[in-house]
Amino acid sequence: MSSIHNNTSAMPDRRLGAFLKVTHELLLILLAGGLLLVVPASAQSTEPANTKTGSILGTVVDTTDDPIPGATVVLQTPAGDRLTAVTKDDGSFAFQNVTPGFAYQVTVTAEGFADWSSSVTVEPGQDKMLTDVKLRILAVQRAVTVNYSSKEVAAQQLKAEEHQRVLGFIPNIYVTYEPHPEPLSAKMKFHLAYKGLTQPAFFGFEALWAGVEQAANTPNYPQGARGYGERFGANLASGSSEALFGNAILPSLLHQDPRYFYRGSGTKGSRAWHAILAPFVCQGDNGKSQPNYSQWGGSLISASLSLTYYPGSNRSTGLVFRNFGTSMGLHVVLGLAQEFVLNKLTSRGKH
Repeated sequence: MSSIHNNTSAMPDRRLGAFLKVTHELLLILLAGGLLLVVPASAQSTEPANTKTGSILGTVVDTTDDPIPGATVVLQTPAGDRLTAVTKDDGSFAFQNVTPGFAYQVTVTAEGFADWSSSVTVEPGQDKMLTDVKLRILAVQRAVTVNYSSKEVAAQQLKAEEHQRVLGFIPNIYVTYEPHPEPLSAKMKFHLAYKGLTQPAFFGFEALWAGVEQAANTPNYPQGARGYGERFGANLASGSSEALFGNAILPSLLHQDPRYFYRGSGTKGSRAWHAILAPFVCQGDNGKSQPNYSQWGGSLISASLSLTYYPGSNRSTGLVFRNFGTSMGLHVVLGLAQEFVLNKLTSRGKH
C-alpha cells in the first residue's frame, strides 16, 4: 500500500515537470522567432535611409550667363573613378545615382574658356544643384612674328660693332663676331670708314708709327720735330686714303665686305690659315668668297698716292710696292691678332 501511494503521488510531479519544460522550450522558440522578425524589419527600415542615392545637377554658363553647350563635365570620386557628361544646348548636365557621403571633384572644361573646378558632397536622397558654374573666356593669345629685312639686321649688327672696344677704349670695329652677318650697304661701308678715321685711336696709331719711322730714319724726311711732323702727316694721308679706298669706295663698287670675319672654331691651324688669307680672300656681299680686290686696290692706290708727298729721293716704283707689301703684312698680323688675341680683349656690343 505504501508503494502504490508513493507511485501515485509522483505521477503529478512528473507531469508538471514535463509541462514546465515544454512551456520553457516554447517560450524560447517564440523569443527567437520574434528576434528574427524584428531584426530584418529594423534593417529594412534603416537601410534605405543610409544608402539612398542622390544626384548632382547644374548649368554651365559664361560670365554673361549665356549657356555653354558641349562643355565637358567630369565627376571624380576620391578613389579616382571618373564619370563624364556633356552639357546640353541649354548648358545643363546631370549625374544620377550618386552615392552619398563622399567628397566629389567636379571639373568643367570648354574650348576657349578657363577650366572650372569645385568639391561637392551629396547627402542621401539629395538633388545637389550647382549654381555657380561660370567659365571665364580665355584671353586670345596670338603669336606675332616680326620679320626684319636684311638691311635692318645689318644696321643692328653694325651698331653693335661700333661699340666693340679692345681693353675698353681702343675701337675694334672692323671685325664681326656674328656667325651669319648680313652684308653692309654702301652707306654703311662709308659710315664705318668715317667712324674708323675719326677715332682718336687712329691718330694715336699713326703717331706711333711715325715714331718708328723716325727711329729707322725712313722715309728720307729730316730728323727732329719737323721730320716727325712730316712723317706723321704722311702716315695720316696714307692711312686715310687706304681706309677710304680699301674699306669704303672699292668695297661699295665691287660689292665686297671690308670686315674681318672671326672664325673662333676649328683647329688652330685652320684658324691661322683663315687669318692669313683674310687680306687676300674676302667675303662678297653675296656671301661667297672672292679675291680681295678691295684690299689690294686700296693698298696700291694709297701707296701710289704717297709718291705725291714723299720726299723726292723716295719717289719710285719700289716705294709703291714696298708700302703695298708693308700694308698687306700689317693686315696679316692684324688678322692673326683678331683671331687669337683681340677676341679675348674685346668687349662686344649688343643689338
